[in-house]
Amino acid sequence: MTADAPPVLIVQVEDKAAELVRAAEALYLRGETYEGLSPQGGTALVANGMFVYQVVPRHERVYILQITSW
Repeated sequence: MTADAPPVLIVQVEDKAAELVRAAEALYLRGETYEGLSPQGGTALVANGMFVYQVVPRHERVYILQITSW
């Protein structure tokens, strides 16, 4: 839930997630017909925290699973 996260962290997560989406679009050009295993999730660091994400090519989505601020 992002209700308790500082607004600056949310902006940073959104910006980094947009980069991940662009990268996924380039790697999985035809995501809806992708037949391989889903890629392993990852952790992305931003200035005020981090977040855990999962790329699911068949859904054509990058899911943010957890946000941690510090």
